[in-house]
Amino acid sequence: MSIKGGGFNRKSSASDKIPDSSLADIAFLLLIFFMVTTVFRTDKEQDIIWPQAEATEKIDEKRDDILNVWMTQAGEIFINDQPIQMSQVSPLVAPLYVETDQRLVVSIRSDREVPYRLIDEMQEQLKAAGVVRVVFATELEQRMTRARR
Repeated sequence: MSIKGGGFNRKSSASDKIPDSSLADIAFLLLIFFMVTTVFRTDKEQDIIWPQAEATEKIDEKRDDILNVWMTQAGEIFINDQPIQMSQVSPLVAPLYVETDQRLVVSIRSDREVPYRLIDEMQEQLKAAGVVRVVFATELEQRMTRARR
């Protein structure tokens, strides 16, 4: 006597549903992972001696609309913490100025002992880029900024 159909039934079968009960847990863990591993970039302070001013004014612009240009006594120039040559200033700043719809403010942060010819050359580079909003950071402004924090 032979058994037809085998007589055995499978107890488990492959499901065509994707389990979604732990999806919220996975999303929450990913969110925590990205929050913990994200590094927020801050501007590096350059070691310079600030020029003094008798009167100064705090710029009330969004941080995204301010481009910091650091100039050291040795003639080094840094834009957004990246060292560049003087001849590269105009080609680098011009597209940024256009991209922000002429809202960009260039803040020149230079050492007190920087030769005037370098400051003048920087102004000429910015003029060639079409930038009209240029400010000079001073010691008094730095004290005001620290006091407000």
